[in-house]
Order: sequence, then C-alpha cells, then structure tokens
Amino acid sequence: MRTFAILPVKRFDEAKQRLRTALAPSARRALARAMVHDVLDALDRVRGLDRIIVVTAEQPVLALVAARGDVVVDEAEESGQSAAAALGIEVAKDLGATRVLLVAGDCPALWPREVDAMLARHREPGVVVVPDRHGTGTNALLLSPPDAIAPSFGEGSRRRHLREALEAGITPAVEPLVSLGLDVDTPDDLYALEAALEKIDVRFAGHTRVALADVRRRPVAGRR
Repeated sequence: MRTFAILPVKRFDEAKQRLRTALAPSARRALARAMVHDVLDALDRVRGLDRIIVVTAEQPVLALVAARGDVVVDEAEESGQSAAAALGIEVAKDLGATRVLLVAGDCPALWPREVDAMLARHREPGVVVVPDRHGTGTNALLLSPPDAIAPSFGEGSRRRHLREALEAGITPAVEPLVSLGLDVDTPDDLYALEAALEKIDVRFAGHTRVALADVRRRPVAGRR
C-alpha cells in the first residue's frame, strides 16, 4: 500500500478572511504561512506516509516544497480546495498511490502519532472523514482507492462526504482526531488553537507559535 498526503494551499493573500476582525492582513498572511510549515513538518513525521503532494499557486510555498523534496503541483488558476484536492489526487494516482490522505493546511497542532494510528486502523478500501472541532466540516479525508469519492470541501462537508460515500456503495467511517480538529477559520478557532498549544509539546507547531507570539505583541481588534 502506498499512501500519499495531499495538501491544498490557498494563496496567502486570500487566506483566513474570516479572521480580518481579529488580525491585520500581514498577520493573517504570516499565520497562514506558519501553519502550512507546521503541517508539512508534522506530515514528515507520519511514518505511514510515502509521499507528500502540495497543490498551490502561492510561489513561496512552491519554492519551499521543492526545496523539501516533496511533490509540488503548480495550480495555474486557484479554483478552491476541492478542485486543488482533485488535482492532487490525479497526480498521486499517476505516481502510484493506492490511497490518499487529504489534509487541511491550517491544522498546525497535527500530531503525527494520532495520524499514524488512524492510517493503521483503516487499511481496507474505504472512506474516512476527520471532522473539524464543530463536527460539520472536514479537516482530513482518507480515500482508498484515491478516487473512492470526489472531495467536496467547504461548509457542511462532513455530511456531503458521508453521503457521497454511501451513494458510492461505501460504508464510511468518522474519526474525530483531536489534533486534526483544530483548524483556524474564525477568531474562536484561533483562541481554541492557542489554548491547545499551551498544553502540547513545545516541539510541535513551532512556526505557528512564533506567529502567534508576534500577534500577541500587537494590539488585536476584537481580542477577548
């Protein structure tokens, strides 16, 4: 079995718009960049992964991924997370992947052991949905084979992915992984991530910790 992780990355200028009441544009860009770094670093430590594919139109990320030796897919026109994920799946299939793990780029608390354990639990063909902490979105999607269903991210994606699996004749599984549940879309998500980072090993999410420390040194609108 060959398992590839696929990480779609939105342009940093367009990322985290729902944080604009809490963070200045430069801080949002810095945080988005830091979280992608940390997700990539964490995926490197997942022993059950054979390769990492990053799909993006963000030039600094293209350079970073190429320097790391991961597979980089230059998304000529940014058309959303689902389209980027689908593009990554096609590349993964061409490279011999037998299953793929689609991962959000804003889950910097990702714990490699937790992901490894999930991969080990689900070795048979199928669909595994890892929801966000609210239980409605999808922060990771394990597909075996890679084209078991078409990715359909966005609001309410957990329900869509489960429905698509059932319509394809697959009984899906739901894995509420704590570390992968902590994505960052809203100020409340940001506060939840900060609280979680205070409790986990300081060796994890280093870039994000630095970005958040920089934010704390500045006045932040709407800070509670």
